[in-house]
Amino acid sequence: MSITQDAATAPPGPSTRTAPLALITTALIVGGFAIGTTEFVTMGLLPQIAEGIGVSIPSAGHTISAYAVGVVVGTPLVAVLGARLPRRGLALALMLVFALGNLASALAGSYGALVLARFLAGLPHGAFFGVSALIVAACAPAHQRGRAVSRVMLGIPIANMVGVPVATWLGQEIGWRSAYCLVAAIAVLTLALVARWVPATPGNPLASGRRELAALRNPQLWLTLGIGAVGFGGMFAMYSYIAPTVTEVTGLPESAVPWFLLAFGIGGAVGSLVGGWLADWSVLRGLVMSLVGMGAVLALFTVTSSLAWPAVLTVFLASVMASSLVVVLQLRLMHVAGDAETIGAASNHAALNLANALGAWLGGLVIAAGWGYQAASWVGVVLSLGGLVLLGLSLLLHRRTAVAGVSARMAA
Repeated sequence: MSITQDAATAPPGPSTRTAPLALITTALIVGGFAIGTTEFVTMGLLPQIAEGIGVSIPSAGHTISAYAVGVVVGTPLVAVLGARLPRRGLALALMLVFALGNLASALAGSYGALVLARFLAGLPHGAFFGVSALIVAACAPAHQRGRAVSRVMLGIPIANMVGVPVATWLGQEIGWRSAYCLVAAIAVLTLALVARWVPATPGNPLASGRRELAALRNPQLWLTLGIGAVGFGGMFAMYSYIAPTVTEVTGLPESAVPWFLLAFGIGGAVGSLVGGWLADWSVLRGLVMSLVGMGAVLALFTVTSSLAWPAVLTVFLASVMASSLVVVLQLRLMHVAGDAETIGAASNHAALNLANALGAWLGGLVIAAGWGYQAASWVGVVLSLGGLVLLGLSLLLHRRTAVAGVSARMAA
């Protein structure tokens, strides 16, 4: 059962005593804003974090990977164990874990403690977005469900436009720990808003762990997840090290880093609109265009990164391509997951955060090898090409399946 299911087959809807849909969506967007801020602010504060815990910048980059691994682990775990649970209660529990993980990050006194805290903070990420999508789909009229779900995803672009630059500035001014304290405070605000405005939406009584896991037998699901994990990793290979790139390659002061983060955030908002247009035209063609565009822009960044305004513009374009890829990947996953609605709704963020881990790790390897910060963008180009290869395999399987279906109908 997908989030666009018929009302006749849908599980029981939310309580009749509900806040307006705009308030419900706003409460969940605030949670997404907190998640987007914590996911990306580490990249803007990487030099300060490295100095604060006494490790190299590439080693500090492993905290980015730890958060991403938490997302990858937490998403299927919550999807399997929480599919039947009341969704408001599940959203509250996830946000509570998120708040504690960020508070632990702020208090971490060693490299190991920070890595563990970032892993804990990442566990609720994908599942929160998946549950949020299911909540607003249940609350919205049938003809508005797609738009309602898209609004929930605005938390991350808004975070990149506002939350990440502000938290980065705060971390530079009074210490990197303050950024995680700010995120924890926003998470507490989300708890209050969800408890106040989100209705008591029941879980799916027909769901089961076996049913959710059955989607994992679909090779198209794995190929689509692979496209996200590998192809989107190209962006993270570059963006994970944007702060030292700005200061060491572009030659700008630390105070310029928030402007690059702002450009990335604006690009994310624009890219979401571009991705929606591409998806309405063709999801598969949209995937091709987004991956090709991202690889081309990352290659361009190896040249423009030494020039201030061209570098800002290229970061903006990279974000446009990456965000359009997110939208078309989400729609592709929702289609191929079929009846496994929780896995389908949440798995996109697991794939994207696996991309986060992969890109940050590989980018850190080439930097640590002495090839320079620009080499991380070349890693991104290779990963974008890898995503295209997986997409080619998906298209080949899609064509073979379609031909087999036509042959079976002709023989019947």
